Amino acid sequence: MSSVRGVIFDESLLLLSAAPNENDASFQLLSGASCLLRKLHHSKIRTGVSYGLGLSSDKVIALKRIATEYLCDCFLLDASVDGAANEINQAWGDKGGSILYVVSEKKDAFHKPSSHWMIIVVGVESASVSDNSSILYINRLEELPMAICQLNKKATGNNALMVGYVMKPSREEDFSKRGAFPMNPTPNGLIFVPLTFEMPLSSQLQGVDIVLHKATDEIKSINLGSNSDFSNRITFTSRMQELQRLMEDHSNFFVIDPLDNIYPVLDRLKIQLVLRGLQDLNAEGGHTIRGPHFLKVNDFNESDLAQRLPEAKLSFPCIVKPQVACGVADAHSMEYINHSSTLFKFYVLGETVFHAIKKSIPNSSTLRKSYERNSLKPISFDSLKSLPTNTESPHPGDAVSCKVDLDLELVKDAAKWLARTLDLTIFGFDVVVQEGTGDHVIVDVNYLPSFKEVDNDIAIPAFWVAIKMKYELRASTS
Repeated sequence: MSSVRGVIFDESLLLLSAAPNENDASFQLLSGASCLLRKLHHSKIRTGVSYGLGLSSDKVIALKRIATEYLCDCFLLDASVDGAANEINQAWGDKGGSILYVVSEKKDAFHKPSSHWMIIVVGVESASVSDNSSILYINRLEELPMAICQLNKKATGNNALMVGYVMKPSREEDFSKRGAFPMNPTPNGLIFVPLTFEMPLSSQLQGVDIVLHKATDEIKSINLGSNSDFSNRITFTSRMQELQRLMEDHSNFFVIDPLDNIYPVLDRLKIQLVLRGLQDLNAEGGHTIRGPHFLKVNDFNESDLAQRLPEAKLSFPCIVKPQVACGVADAHSMEYINHSSTLFKFYVLGETVFHAIKKSIPNSSTLRKSYERNSLKPISFDSLKSLPTNTESPHPGDAVSCKVDLDLELVKDAAKWLARTLDLTIFGFDVVVQEGTGDHVIVDVNYLPSFKEVDNDIAIPAFWVAIKMKYELRASTS
């Protein structure tokens, strides 16, 4: 069996029929087909749509429109199957590998143009392989990515590792379009398959070796008022609860990363306590790396709040953050530090550490003016969308090009310390350098960031290496 180099969809699987007498624009893709076509494109698997001679001209026009939109080819598969095979080879190149012809079980007849083709019949209740191994039966179109990945793993002699991943669609799309989740094997032998909550997870997990998740996408609520363990204070969606149960009950796949490992980064108070351990990295005469000075406030009307602020080494302006760090609607409604309006974003992918420089909040003098213009009201913003900006002539220290003395080796040592302490494989954190003292302050830690500020040609291979290395490390110690 060779790996999959192309997929051709029969029109019967793609088009939702239009009402009588309506034009081609009324023909739309069936549910799930759009996402599937994008996944194949991002995996660099050639994709085509096919139709027969009897198809109406309106449908043909609709197919060609959809093919253009999704960067697919459009083929006429008629009785001359050899001619069709030659046309496809000319378009895609005869470079080996299998072509999957995906067709509905309702189709009256279909042909197999070449020995390198495999027919996937959709609409059969239980998945199976025919006696001659050239026809595979699946129930739903959503099962196709798993089928492709299993065929690709078989083509490697079952030496590749299957990584099942689950996250919200927008995040998945962002990773996929950058080439992070290919269904063909990566150079280090990983095959990525999307896990879907629309089908039973138990059957999907039987085929994977590793589960990569962004569980924070599935948080419903967090109860910080409870004294129980954090794992009992967080409420996931029902579908994530099912995955959580399966991850806890099964040992035939490895999880990156276990939920217990990500809980500290969900609680800003907890992570601040963890960051206190950074003091062990500080050497006399060198820069200091630390977490920010902080104070937990339950009520802004507390009578002793003014006294407690200086005791916690805090002074105005201060940034007020909710204790919940992510996963709920108000988690990103943002000790303020003058830091030349420069933010260093660090990304840890296994043993590799990257960083990027971004413009940040202006210095306190600018914020005070904004505060005064805002009738002395707090300045509110969402750190995921926008930051307060300086609309006046910039202070020299407010330019991102301002030279900031970053001790890169110190921060890399802190990154390795955090990786060991939190036992996380892929995470990120932000660093600001305080003007005057030169203190390097870690102001945020997050799990499975997008790391999109790093060039894909560098970051994506490091992402794959991190996953494989963590799997091999865990396998060697289990």
